[in-house]
Amino acid sequence: MPKRLVSLNTLSGAVVTFAAIPLIFVVYNSLLLPTEKWFVFWSGRLPELLWNTLSLATVVSIGSLLLAIPSAWFIARRQFPGRSIATWLMVLPLAIPTYVFAHIYTALLEDDGWLGQIWIGIFGEHAIIPEPYGFGGAASVLSMASFSYVFLMARVSLSRSSQTLEEAARIQGASSWEVLTRITLPLLRPAIAAGLAVVVLHVLSDFGAVSMLRFQTFTLSIYLQMSGRFDFQGAAGLSFILVILSLTFLILERFFRKRQRYYAGSQTRAVRIKQASPRETLAIWAWIGVIALFSFLLPLAWMVAWSWEAWVDKLIGSEFLTYSRNSITVAFIAGCLAVVLALPVALYHTRKRSMLSNAYLQLSSVGFVLPGPVVALGIMTFVITLLPGVYTMGGISMLVMALVIRFLPLSVQSQESSLQQLTPSIEQAGRVLGAGPFENLWRVTLPMIRTGLTTAFVLVFIDALKELPATLLLRPTGFDTLPVRIWIEASEEMLELAAPAALMLVAGTLPALWIMMRNEKSNY
Repeated sequence: MPKRLVSLNTLSGAVVTFAAIPLIFVVYNSLLLPTEKWFVFWSGRLPELLWNTLSLATVVSIGSLLLAIPSAWFIARRQFPGRSIATWLMVLPLAIPTYVFAHIYTALLEDDGWLGQIWIGIFGEHAIIPEPYGFGGAASVLSMASFSYVFLMARVSLSRSSQTLEEAARIQGASSWEVLTRITLPLLRPAIAAGLAVVVLHVLSDFGAVSMLRFQTFTLSIYLQMSGRFDFQGAAGLSFILVILSLTFLILERFFRKRQRYYAGSQTRAVRIKQASPRETLAIWAWIGVIALFSFLLPLAWMVAWSWEAWVDKLIGSEFLTYSRNSITVAFIAGCLAVVLALPVALYHTRKRSMLSNAYLQLSSVGFVLPGPVVALGIMTFVITLLPGVYTMGGISMLVMALVIRFLPLSVQSQESSLQQLTPSIEQAGRVLGAGPFENLWRVTLPMIRTGLTTAFVLVFIDALKELPATLLLRPTGFDTLPVRIWIEASEEMLELAAPAALMLVAGTLPALWIMMRNEKSNY
């Protein structure tokens, strides 16, 4: 094995060992679980939990695809008035946490809520307002909160895909529909698979939306097992099953994707964007407008309205700026560390396909499929046992560790998606010209995948900014963040205080999103 790959192997192994800390906690406690308790799980709630979790992940994946792929194609392949605004409208739902989505829509669908009032006005006073709770509500909320992951990766791939292949198909007599279904969409498979992997992992580990919408999944059951019954071994057992379920999905996803790679080399022609006709522009904005209305504009209007109420009542003080500073500081550190730690894992798997590199890739995703409380307890146990000085000193170190482990897969998926489209011959040319491994990485590889690196940072930053359960458990005393305040105020029905914190949370993500969008634009 070349020396460079040996170094990548060592670095990847170190990163995976760090990412596996919560898994070790789960496996150890699962082994301590009595046999009769496992039988109780299998004969009791487990079949229902499996069905609920898998059906929710499936429906949310389909919903995300239906929302994201047409939107990405319209924006990447058509020039129309307001195209930049449309791009932002498809990305901004990432700024809203799932628990905020759930809380807003439960309020909007009350009898006196905005949507409830519209429903009654259309169908009459005795009309039954749609129920936001249960499977339908959870699937709708998670689809609106998650489709942007698929949109981002599909849009980048559509904007960088080979124009030569599509033109060759047209020369051979293929229709526009045949080019789309037989050339464009197949080339999108790696990006779609990477985006869907992130969506499914989000659904499997989501706590906020399913708890507020009262839909029983593995994550909610694990939380109740820990907080209600104080049964940490039982929670670890359920977490272990969730890990197996998630890793099975990732292995299957990699198996079906491994032969669907393609390279976009340095000579790839830029995609020509066609000017949309007036009819096409109307159709595009009708599609994007409806999605944006329910996934961002309506929640934003709700937050602004209730924040104005809080401002009028003089309930917004300087403490909200402290919450914002705490949230941004922790998320920025976690984002930077996640990008650095994910690079060797993504590079090693892309350049050396083997059972070991695949194992590293799957194990690096473990933290994302574990519920936040389980990750937090795993980190706390590790630090108390092996690093007691860190625990005694306090600070945000444990919280940052938990956030990096939780959202490392976002960085790995994004970087690997970019690396798969980088032909190895470009790196080999740098080596032939005398560049060493590190110089080649710094001057050739990293500039070529800077869009993926930026996307990785932004995705981790945004999710770390929104993380709730791990922050509740690991934050230092008095270190409140925006998600913590939102949860506290929403649980006490203090809408006029939850809304300003949610609005600040959205505002805190805008600079990161702007950096990502500007970086992508510079690459087109």
